[in-house]
Amino acid sequence: MADRPSVRETGSGWTYRKDLGVIELVSLGLGGTIGSGIFIVPSIAASISGPASLIAWLIVAISALCVMASLAYAISRYPATGAFYAIFSRTFSGRISAGLVILYLVSSVFGIATIASGIGLYLTFLGIGGVLIGEIVVIALFCLLNLRGISLSSSVEILLTVLKVVPIIAIAALLIPHIRVDNILPLPVVAPVALLQTVIIVYWPFTGFEISAIPVEETRDSRMVARSLVIVMVLVTSMYLLLNISLIGSIGSGPLGASSAPVATAAGILFRRADMIVAIIGIIAMASALNAYIIGTSRVLHDLTRQFRVPVLSDLDARGVPVASLVASAIVSAVLLLFSNQFAVLASIAVLTTLVPYIFLCLAAFRLFEELRIRAIALLGAVTTSLILVVFLIL
Repeated sequence: MADRPSVRETGSGWTYRKDLGVIELVSLGLGGTIGSGIFIVPSIAASISGPASLIAWLIVAISALCVMASLAYAISRYPATGAFYAIFSRTFSGRISAGLVILYLVSSVFGIATIASGIGLYLTFLGIGGVLIGEIVVIALFCLLNLRGISLSSSVEILLTVLKVVPIIAIAALLIPHIRVDNILPLPVVAPVALLQTVIIVYWPFTGFEISAIPVEETRDSRMVARSLVIVMVLVTSMYLLLNISLIGSIGSGPLGASSAPVATAAGILFRRADMIVAIIGIIAMASALNAYIIGTSRVLHDLTRQFRVPVLSDLDARGVPVASLVASAIVSAVLLLFSNQFAVLASIAVLTTLVPYIFLCLAAFRLFEELRIRAIALLGAVTTSLILVVFLIL
């Protein structure tokens, strides 16, 4: 497929390929969002707040939807690969904008390391040793895949997304007949601190949706981006709420909170060897998330270095691939695993450094648009995300 001119030429003279449509963008968003979190967080949330953890999922869903809407409005007006700098620089100084993008890059490389660490946990569960080496190898393999071009990596992302989304929906739907209302209602009264702790934990599974908005210059039509973001968040929110209602309703918050593999525990109602089957689905889900994060991180890094004319990192090759940015992102993520291979630690840093750019995305949308509806959504997103960040730092 012939290349069309990108918004800005790179130092190498090559441009991005226009290979992405709505399906590819949606798969990237779903890939980045639905990863390790949904297979681990439901049990942690249930152990803290019981059935009332469903309220936390709803609160975070509303906050994330507001951030998504703010991003969708902003990217529809200022479409550019990397998304963030193009939006931030319209309302904030160059230094602040660059700082926010760097912070997002920090969250992204920690996100890649977190996902790889999650894969290691599941490999251990399956009795496979040498997980650290395995995690680094997985990062390297997806880096090599992406070096072949966005067309191949996005096709793989579609396949992996289908392989993880369909089973998750199927498990949630099949658990519905096993739901007992008394496992959910009446919702217990929980201490505000416990609910806030649950909200913080629940935010991790919702991060990553913004990856749909990053490869703008690789889309056949930039107007697809906002539409894709909406589709991603509607699907993610629906799946998460349905799955958590099914999990708590079918086995109760007590057994769910005591389980290290909540989806597998609930799926045990439906079929034997559920733990092995769900572990495989979990690895597929995290592989999909890893691929999406690598794509997103490399494009954000490439856009930032392109803005400041950094040699090598701002170049594309003949396939339209930011090779140096891609390899640098993978190497940094792999090195992080050598310093810490603790899933909880890596995930905490990833969430903390993601929330700040989310807040500023909402603030940027508030300043960029005069429509009352958009400003109200942006303000709600900024306030709720800021409160979650403050509670995160305090607790």
